[in-house]
Amino acid sequence: MAVTGLLLPLLAAIFAPEAVSATGACAQKGIIDEHTVWNDGMTANLNIKFPSAVTSWQVKMTFDHALSDFETWEAVASTTDNVVYTLDNAPFDGNQPAGAELSIAFNAYFSSKPEVTSVTLNGVEQCGGGGTTLPPPTGPTQPQPTGGPTNPPSPLPYDYQEVLEKSLLFYEAQRSGPLPPDNRIPWRGDSAMNDRGENGEDLTGGYYDAGDHVKFGFPMAASMTVMAWGAIDFANGYAGAGQSDYVKQAVKWGTDFFIKAHVGDTDFYGQCGNGDADHAFWGRAEDMNMDRPGYKITAGGPGSDLAGETAAALAAAAVLFKDSDPGYSDTCLQHAKQLFEFADGHRGKYQDSIWDAGNFYGSSGYGDELAWAAAWIYRATNDQTYLDKAKGFFQEFSDLNGRPSEFSWDSKHAGVQLLMYQLTGDSSYGSMVTQFCDWVKNEAPRSPKGMVYLNMWGSLRHVGNVAFICLGAAKNGLNSDAYNDFAIQQLNYILGDGGRSYVVGFGNNPPVRAHHAGASCPDAPAPCGWDQLHTSEPNPHVLYGALVGGPDQDDAYEDNRDDYIKNEVACDYNAGFQGAIAGVLSLY
Repeated sequence: MAVTGLLLPLLAAIFAPEAVSATGACAQKGIIDEHTVWNDGMTANLNIKFPSAVTSWQVKMTFDHALSDFETWEAVASTTDNVVYTLDNAPFDGNQPAGAELSIAFNAYFSSKPEVTSVTLNGVEQCGGGGTTLPPPTGPTQPQPTGGPTNPPSPLPYDYQEVLEKSLLFYEAQRSGPLPPDNRIPWRGDSAMNDRGENGEDLTGGYYDAGDHVKFGFPMAASMTVMAWGAIDFANGYAGAGQSDYVKQAVKWGTDFFIKAHVGDTDFYGQCGNGDADHAFWGRAEDMNMDRPGYKITAGGPGSDLAGETAAALAAAAVLFKDSDPGYSDTCLQHAKQLFEFADGHRGKYQDSIWDAGNFYGSSGYGDELAWAAAWIYRATNDQTYLDKAKGFFQEFSDLNGRPSEFSWDSKHAGVQLLMYQLTGDSSYGSMVTQFCDWVKNEAPRSPKGMVYLNMWGSLRHVGNVAFICLGAAKNGLNSDAYNDFAIQQLNYILGDGGRSYVVGFGNNPPVRAHHAGASCPDAPAPCGWDQLHTSEPNPHVLYGALVGGPDQDDAYEDNRDDYIKNEVACDYNAGFQGAIAGVLSLY
């Protein structure tokens, strides 16, 4: 049977998978680490260490009997007999410095559970038998990572798998347009079905931004890029929690909208709904009847930041869907390339064209989005042209080389620095990453209870984002133990160590009055309006998984629906947080 990218079976989400202990020489050496097994498949990690630097690698993994199928996200897999699988490096992980450790998540499908009997790396036997003893692989000198993981993490005090599952439910509650038959949010229905462009283009779909009902394209695209990145790099965290299918659905809900909104090579709709008109309404999305104009960027009114970020999101989706849906992956990549050319060839800030966006999500610049998009397209294509473009943007926009103060929907600097290190192994990018993570870990402002405090708006959004970046740095061999410990400490603050849970529907004393119009409304046909905003009663509907804005620099927080600074929710609040949760799960 040909190797395909089948999604994790729905059974894995329905029947709680059991943690297992693998047997055999490869498992005893820690090269094979089984996570979960269900009735006809398992999720596991293949752990390899590079004794010297390489620019490409090949692993051969032999099972004791034939599989029915096999999938991985971090290598190109092939087989002729379903027994011996050859894994060649993906375009983004061929460069490995000396001492680097790479964990390759995979799913194996079978009629009876197999055992890995041997593994070779570039012809050198790692465990079992069947390899040829050869000198260690060689290649051009690459920078030495500053320290891979040496100590296993301590047991988690909170159920991270439950958090991951509920975060994905939050995104389903934010869906706009016609909902699918398998909609899991019973209090949500079809909404904004008349969203149209200037020429009648169908702009239904996508995500509502926060507790309101505007579809702001810039933060929506940033959320999808980060979510896809987490789904790719921390795939085994999602798989172990039975959420692989759901995270792909969540990304696709956003990228489907971007494809629909890209109505011409240099025409892209970046917003649906007027912010002021929307904020004059408090009620269900299903009951909206105000005018919802579509706003677009064009060659004459460009938006390099918006087009670049959307190109990055689509390129990341192309990587995510490469195995499971090659046709969709190709479609995403085609639009990503076109939008990148638009962004690069027609320079300008998008709020100069979409004026309403500047009142809510004004961009500070577009150099980071141009580099971000080029790097993601390189990861999706391995086309050197795009890597050269990304490197060129670091020269053109000098701020890309500095130490950022956050990673957010507006500032991609920390993200593109990490991605460039991941793609190239160049120590100059690695130094940028460690400078950022060392700063947030050791020098950034902290609350009395230990929360990194970077901004009053969505304080916990920033906590989740820096945790995500530093877990990514750790995965790529940069100060792994220190950064993993830091990220877990920050996430534990959100989940309960700060004195309460800040995730709706999870843990001890979670928020029950999130600033979210739909969740505050009783079931129809009961009326819903401004009284529901101002009441002290809990929301009638639990907005499972939503991360609220969070406390101030003194850990002060009140669960007050009127407080849109501390108690609003947003798609970008959850994106990095959710990815970080998956990143921690990938360590176990």
